[in-house]
Amino acid sequence: MNWDDPTDTGADAERLVGAVADREDQAVEAALRPKDLGEFIGQEKVREQLDLVLRAARARGATADHVLLSGAPGLGKTTLSMIIAAEMGAPIRITSGPAIQHAGDLAAILSSLQEGEVLFLDEIHRMSRPAEEMLYMAMEDFRVDVIVGKGPGATAIPLELPPFTLVGATTRAGLLPPPLRDRFGFTAHMEFYEPRELVRVVHRSANLLDVEIEPAGAAEIAGRSRGTPRIANRLLRRVRDYAQVKADGLITREIAHAALAVYEVDERGLDRLDRAVLEALLKLFGGGPVGLSTLAVAVGEERETVEEVAEPFLVREGLLARTPRGRVATPAAWAHLGLTAPRGTTGGTGQQDLFGT
Repeated sequence: MNWDDPTDTGADAERLVGAVADREDQAVEAALRPKDLGEFIGQEKVREQLDLVLRAARARGATADHVLLSGAPGLGKTTLSMIIAAEMGAPIRITSGPAIQHAGDLAAILSSLQEGEVLFLDEIHRMSRPAEEMLYMAMEDFRVDVIVGKGPGATAIPLELPPFTLVGATTRAGLLPPPLRDRFGFTAHMEFYEPRELVRVVHRSANLLDVEIEPAGAAEIAGRSRGTPRIANRLLRRVRDYAQVKADGLITREIAHAALAVYEVDERGLDRLDRAVLEALLKLFGGGPVGLSTLAVAVGEERETVEEVAEPFLVREGLLARTPRGRVATPAAWAHLGLTAPRGTTGGTGQQDLFGT
């Protein structure tokens, strides 16, 4: 089980299939998180590589190399940072990039670290530039220069830091400047989960939550979880509620199917917003191409909500394509909604057939 807990709020945090954690998610995840790499489900390559890094550091009696974890929200970055601290027998300090707006904020955190402590910096790409530049020296030389005074009389006082391990997490690795990225000794990208892995996640969570669930029920939930453990656990809790109220508490395939129908999460994990975008694109605009602003008006949402909340999953599922001319539906989108592409288009792409047939 693995989840990170970004503190961002907004449209994605309000959705049942949103990957951003709300307060309820954070409270539940604290109880469900695995304590070591052996319990951690999925991400086999990352686990194997990280295990080697940590074992080697323990054998040398040294702190572990700095670690950079990238990937979508809900895949396990915070959980892995806590496991790193546990495996190294070290305390962990948790903060985030947006919380560090000045170099002095970072200096205060770094100067209070204990030797060997793990500093987890979530959304590291959102840290301010002055703090980022201070972090370069701290990571490489375990030293920071604290500026005392202002103007011509300002003096830089070097401050030695105890060896520590920085674990940086980011959902947008491309925004990290190369000098910062190069200072991490180990970099890992978290992949989306396969359904069989999510089935294991659901069974483990159900056991910890004391929920009875059949294998088919777990598979039904896993198949609608968008490859994300956090979403799988959220859906499990909602299906549990339905099973307790409408049935005898046992989650079967039929119960899971009925519960998720109530919450408007379909077989591929699409919710109301996702389907609204697809239906507008197909029914109003013949599959596109159509501009983002026009599509947003058609579904009654903000442009940013459609672009940043709905589209990424639709693109990843192969239901929608972003083109220079606008948004275009794929043949899979027509099939998923049970619609037939208009005659004269190639699979609903909005492009005329070469011979107009």
